[in-house]
Amino acid sequence: MSVLAANCPSCAGPIEFKSGSTLVLVCPYCRSAVARTDRGLEDLGKVAEIAESQSPLKLGLKGSYSGNKFELTGRAQLKHESGGYWDEWYATFSNGWVGWLAEAQGRFYLTFYQPLPSGTTLPTFEQLQVSQQVAGIPSPEPLQVAEKGVATSVAADGEIPYQLVPNEQSQYADLVGKNNAFGTIDYSMNPPWVFIGHQVSMEELGLADARPVEREAKRTTAASMGCPNCGGPLALVAPDKSERVTCPNCNSLLDVNQGNLSYFKTLNPPPNAPDFALRVGMEGTFPGDAKFKIIGAVVRSVTVDGITYFWHEYLLYNPMIGFRWLVHSDNHWNFVEPVNPADVTQSGIFAAGATVNYNGQTFKIFQDAPAVVEYVQGEFYWRVEQGETVRAADYVNAPLMLSQEATANEVNWSLGVYMTNAEIEKAFGIADLPKPWSVAPNQPFTGSFYYTWGLLPLVALLIVAAVMIPLSGMTATIFSQQVELPPMANATTAQTVFSQPFDIKPNRNLRITASAPVNNSFAELDIDLINDQSQEVESVNVPIEYYTGTDSDGAWSEGGQSQDATISSLPGGKYTLRVEGTWQDWQQPMPVSVKVEQNVNRGVNFCCAFVALLLVPLFGLIRKWSFESSRWKDSMFSTSSDDSDSSDE
Repeated sequence: MSVLAANCPSCAGPIEFKSGSTLVLVCPYCRSAVARTDRGLEDLGKVAEIAESQSPLKLGLKGSYSGNKFELTGRAQLKHESGGYWDEWYATFSNGWVGWLAEAQGRFYLTFYQPLPSGTTLPTFEQLQVSQQVAGIPSPEPLQVAEKGVATSVAADGEIPYQLVPNEQSQYADLVGKNNAFGTIDYSMNPPWVFIGHQVSMEELGLADARPVEREAKRTTAASMGCPNCGGPLALVAPDKSERVTCPNCNSLLDVNQGNLSYFKTLNPPPNAPDFALRVGMEGTFPGDAKFKIIGAVVRSVTVDGITYFWHEYLLYNPMIGFRWLVHSDNHWNFVEPVNPADVTQSGIFAAGATVNYNGQTFKIFQDAPAVVEYVQGEFYWRVEQGETVRAADYVNAPLMLSQEATANEVNWSLGVYMTNAEIEKAFGIADLPKPWSVAPNQPFTGSFYYTWGLLPLVALLIVAAVMIPLSGMTATIFSQQVELPPMANATTAQTVFSQPFDIKPNRNLRITASAPVNNSFAELDIDLINDQSQEVESVNVPIEYYTGTDSDGAWSEGGQSQDATISSLPGGKYTLRVEGTWQDWQQPMPVSVKVEQNVNRGVNFCCAFVALLLVPLFGLIRKWSFESSRWKDSMFSTSSDDSDSSDE
């Protein structure tokens, strides 16, 4: 590697251009941006000192990507127009590649310059719209606009491969695509330059063992910072990334400029001071053993149908992971992390029943309303203000909530995972959090046990019934005979006849069916089963009546000419029927047909057992219906619980 040694044109200190692609080098002695031109070296002006952070990246750090080794040889620090800083690291690869490793809010994006095909014309900065898909860019995945803005070059260090001018402003657009595809359009050049790459992890960069650097003591001690309004001491957790901080002593909202504080305004406390369940400064351990510190707390609200709803949000920070959120609403909790907007598929319709898709799951819209910042505590990575408003739309698929926050120049998506009080208490080592009320939008229903496991006994009953029918055999007729009762001596003296003997098998129930040609009359039959050997008698009563007629409503009928009675099993053996009867037309003989069947499948026991076992899953379904009704009654887009897409646990 050729090295160009020279002297700084501003302070004459020795400087070295180690890479042939380096155009600007920041003098380590006087902080001048020194440009290499065909006429020599040119002083572009002083640049500010880099605001050191807890970033795991640093100049000289070596890693590898896709099998190619690289070294971080330069660093530019840029400021967002709405506040906040991000770093862009210049990565020099051993194979000649030149890459940019951007670090923003704990996420890393590695991109490379991508020439555009001949004849490709990109939209102007003014023409770009958030969520618009940009055509003509050679990328493995289609790219859409996630953010557009103006960046200011505020600091630099090491070697830079472009003409960096201190405090120069440039327009840019950040693009995202599926599979973590990422891109940037740099409008500081004409035509614009395009950089394409991916969001990457430290592991993918071969830097998994990197550790956050220690900030200088002068930037981290409480004694080095005091509120410019009241003089009270302040200690910032992330001064390099923070844009706003509140003074706990005088309730002032302060601007943070790379660790330097200036008074912005005094906060107007809400009528009822917010009672935060957690405190700024607390540390918690979340799934995956990730430790986060609470560095800020916000009260936000939405107004729906004239009613204002409030909730609390806690800003969590880990220098190796970045920022996350913990949302507290109606004493329910959600752990929230950002997602790639390109991985969310939406129709653009905000109405009842509207859905979006993410990670193979469908989420149903719950609310779409302006979310307003009511009160803040702690420090924040953007210039938060009371009254700040964004369009917020929430979509649910319990236990998940997918949320979109959109402004004219930026759209962000995040995924919240429902957490119980017990999980939050365990994470922070606390106890006695207030109990939740009502049902949260993405609270999972935990009573599915009743209608999932509760169905197993029903299934077992059906299996037993299906097996027992062929084992026990089908219904069989063991006796059938027509007998005739002679005319009665008078209307009250019964007549009796006996049947022929027949055999009964043991351990099988019996059904006795009697038929008589009654018409607008009745016949009262008493039938006895007589065991020929033991002379034991089993009696049943079989009343038969049948009436018909007409009235103002038309023809009608009641009863029938046949009736039956069932008895349990009898000892096996030979039996005779004794039929004794009285009937309305007693002067006439009464022919009676008698049939005896065994092994009758009545299903009474089965039906009783089925109904009894059905009560448990039915109770569970009623609970679920009530739960889903409670969930959706608070939605802007109230819908039937039958249509809800919530997952069960």
